Amino acid sequence: MTQDDLARKVGVRRETILYLEKGKYNPSLMLAHQIAQALKTTIDDLFIFEDEEKPKNSLEKPHN
Repeated sequence: MTQDDLARKVGVRRETILYLEKGKYNPSLMLAHQIAQALKTTIDDLFIFEDEEKPKNSLEKPHN
């Protein structure tokens, strides 16, 4: 399936699919679900969640 085919199936522009593939755009949950359905797979198989590093709590004990 081409980017254009997928974009048409889920109702977005081809550029949106391109930005998703390059990691420059985070889709809404609804769009992620629609893409997964169009590709007959799961959201977990398509997207990797990278947790941003959280600021350290100043009350945490240092690890020695």
